Amino acid sequence: MQHLQIDQWLYTNTTGLYCSAGQFYIDPHRPAKLSVITHGHADHARTGHGCVIATPETIRIMQIRMGRNASGAYIPLEYEERYRVGSVEIQLAPAGHVLGSAQVVIDYRDRRVVISGDYKRVADPTCLPFKIIPCDVFVTEATFGLPVFRHEPAEKEITRLLNSVATEPRRTHLIGVYSLGKCQRIMTLLRNAGYKRPIWIHGALKSMCDLYCELGVNLGRYYLVSTTKDKLAGEIVLCPPSALNSRWSQRLNNPLIVLASGWMRIRARARQRGVELPLIISDHADWYELIQTIRETNASDVWVTHGREEALIRQLELMGINGRSLNVLGREDESE
Repeated sequence: MQHLQIDQWLYTNTTGLYCSAGQFYIDPHRPAKLSVITHGHADHARTGHGCVIATPETIRIMQIRMGRNASGAYIPLEYEERYRVGSVEIQLAPAGHVLGSAQVVIDYRDRRVVISGDYKRVADPTCLPFKIIPCDVFVTEATFGLPVFRHEPAEKEITRLLNSVATEPRRTHLIGVYSLGKCQRIMTLLRNAGYKRPIWIHGALKSMCDLYCELGVNLGRYYLVSTTKDKLAGEIVLCPPSALNSRWSQRLNNPLIVLASGWMRIRARARQRGVELPLIISDHADWYELIQTIRETNASDVWVTHGREEALIRQLELMGINGRSLNVLGREDESE
């Protein structure tokens, strides 16, 4: 059997990351005949594919966000279920990023590649935790691939939020969250911290909240802001980040602007956006979790995508691991 280097059958082209041995793409940024989709965020899941392989949850998310015909066909794959495409065997493993998120495990000619997609290592009550899969090549994101990024425990940040709600009872706490993942995680963190009041949401968040509930995630009581004329003083309201300083937010009572993101580690970012209470809550691994994960996979080669590649590749060199940048277009950090 002719020995092929992994980068001879797994590489990027103008459509995205391509496995030529199985003739499929992973999270392509253009329509493809066969695509494996790691999760439902718009910078990874796009419309127009001939066929999509993904977890059942990700398929549901894609259909709600993009319509039932977002792909010509779907192949739902449960975690750790093996599926053969030609001479390549693939399976999906939990990534801990959002509901349904997956790593893509590719086995071909006695070599194993794991493509992480987006991931985090901390516990999240809304999705299964990241699973370490030993491999030869680990393809990792690096959204927060700089040592300055160390995320705080989410529970600590929620305590800060609830303390602020208690000390500012005349103001509405308006929290900027992304509609898929961050929104529902914040809601469950609040519930786990003992917050029993209704949570008010922007209309753009409703469809994903409803789906999470349908799939068994308990979010407690939540209502649309549009269903009340109350100014919601003392209440918690969730909205997309784009609505924080919009006309929509002006209906609320002197809103205290909150943003939940790993980027809130950078104080200048919070000031630029007029954020009074920055919460460092991320659905991505921080610098230290990236290093931890790479070590635990025991990969001899690491390919780094969409993030701060240079610093991480330098760190890999110091660790005696072969690192390289894998240029993948179209990544927009939608989940942060």
